[in-house]
Amino acid sequence: MNDYTLREISGFPEMLAQHHLIEQLNPDMPKERYHELLRLMLPYNYRMVGAFDASEKCVGLSGFWIAAKFYSGKYLEIDNFVVDAAYRAKGIGKLLTDWLLQLAKHEGCDTVMLDAYVTNTAAHRFYLREGFQIKGFHFLKSVHT
Repeated sequence: MNDYTLREISGFPEMLAQHHLIEQLNPDMPKERYHELLRLMLPYNYRMVGAFDASEKCVGLSGFWIAAKFYSGKYLEIDNFVVDAAYRAKGIGKLLTDWLLQLAKHEGCDTVMLDAYVTNTAAHRFYLREGFQIKGFHFLKSVHT
């Protein structure tokens, strides 16, 4: 577990270089769409943290936002949390989660929240083991028909 270095992934080019991981979470996400969405998200303070191996390869990452809502207070939202399939079960997810929780405390957040795809049962087990609770449903409706 100590073989990985965590650091914030800064700047558009370094974030764009992580498409290979985002694609594991979202297999239908072409690089062009990832590029387009990053451009839309960055002005709203979207940030990323990565876990890097000894060769400086990013093997896990999480995007995150810090904001506030009435029901949660100030929060850190984990977004696009993924560990490379070849590196799973090595403690990288725990390292990333611990880093994000420490940042949330440092930033004065009241809560940490996330969405997990309904079909991602491995993620559900991980987050429940890490002390997260299922609070509700996240509804989504496309405006394009």
